[in-house]
Amino acid sequence: MIIAVDGPAASGKGTLASGLARHYGLPHLDTGLLYRAVGRAVSDWEDQPGFEDAAIAAARALDASHLADVTELTSARSGVLASKVAVIGPVRAALFDYQRNFATQPGGAVLDGRDIGTNICPDADVKLFIQADSKARMERRARQLESRGLEVDRYALYHQIEERDARDMANPNGGFYKADDAHLLDTTLLDIEAALRAAIAIVETTMAHKAKL
Repeated sequence: MIIAVDGPAASGKGTLASGLARHYGLPHLDTGLLYRAVGRAVSDWEDQPGFEDAAIAAARALDASHLADVTELTSARSGVLASKVAVIGPVRAALFDYQRNFATQPGGAVLDGRDIGTNICPDADVKLFIQADSKARMERRARQLESRGLEVDRYALYHQIEERDARDMANPNGGFYKADDAHLLDTTLLDIEAALRAAIAIVETTMAHKAKL
C-alpha cells in the first residue's frame, strides 16, 4: 500500500505520515528532507551565479547519509533554502528516482511532501492533502523550534511560511496542489491524536471502498 501525504509547511503532514507509517508498519520518507539537504549543501552559493549548477550537482550526489542531521535540516533556514532549490527542474528530476524507488519497494510506503500525489506517486492507493491556516502553522513551527532551545521571531516566521507557500505554488516544475482524488484534511483545530485518527479513518474507508471494486 502506498500512501501519499501532501501539504504546506507545518500543516502536520510529516507527523501524520510518520503516524500512519507506524500504524500500518510501513517505511516512511519525508521527501522535504531531500530538498532541505540539497539546500543546505549549497547554502554558500545562495543568490550567487553558480547556485543552480551547484544545487543540481548536490541533488545528483545525494544519498541517505545526507539526511542524518534532522535537527539542522528542519530549521527555518533550511526550509527557505529547500524552496529555492525546489524550483530548479533538474534538481527535481534528480530526486524523482530516489522518491519513486522508495515508494515502490515491496509492501509499499508512506511518503510526505508537496507533490507526492501529483508527480511522484499519482497511482498511490491513498492520497491525503493536509492543510491548516498560516497562523496555526506558524505557531506549531515556533513551538517545535523553541523545544530545541532556539529563539523564534514569530513575525518573521509567519512571513517565511507565507512566502514559501507562494513560491511553492508558483513553482513551474512542481505539483503543489491537491490532486483530484486526494482527501482533504484540515488540521487547524485538531491536535495530533485527533488528526491521526482522522487520517487513519480516511485510509481505512478508501481501502475498503477499493476492495469492493
